[in-house]
Amino acid sequence: MPKTGKNDHARKDELPSTLQRSEQKAQDTFAKTYDSAMDTYDNDSSRAARTAFAALKHSYEKVGDHWEPKEERGPSDDHAEEGVASTKPTAGGVDAHASKEHLYQRAKEMDIKGRSTMGKKELVEALQKANEAATRRAREG
Repeated sequence: MPKTGKNDHARKDELPSTLQRSEQKAQDTFAKTYDSAMDTYDNDSSRAARTAFAALKHSYEKVGDHWEPKEERGPSDDHAEEGVASTKPTAGGVDAHASKEHLYQRAKEMDIKGRSTMGKKELVEALQKANEAATRRAREG
């Protein structure tokens, strides 16, 4: 089913829950990319969703249970940088290419304990866990 409606904006009820709680531009980026990828990849919904999330992650980062604009456009992690054939793990929407200071500030916003002693890789992992937990809580009610 198309993710973009007649008004050329995302159909909110068709989007993943994290995008439903995000700004309109993030929703539209995902929806338009998804619809285009469905045409390109012969209605392969799994591939279309991966393509749409990849496009979203170039401009947005996952913060808790929603997506927020990144400071700088570009791939969010090594997997995104290498492309679909990459064997590297994804950072799950965390902008792993951001500075350690940026990651620390995100960890502070999310009240992640022990953040002051964490290295960059540990901050990325802690943010991933915190994001997953926030999304779970938001879906539960």
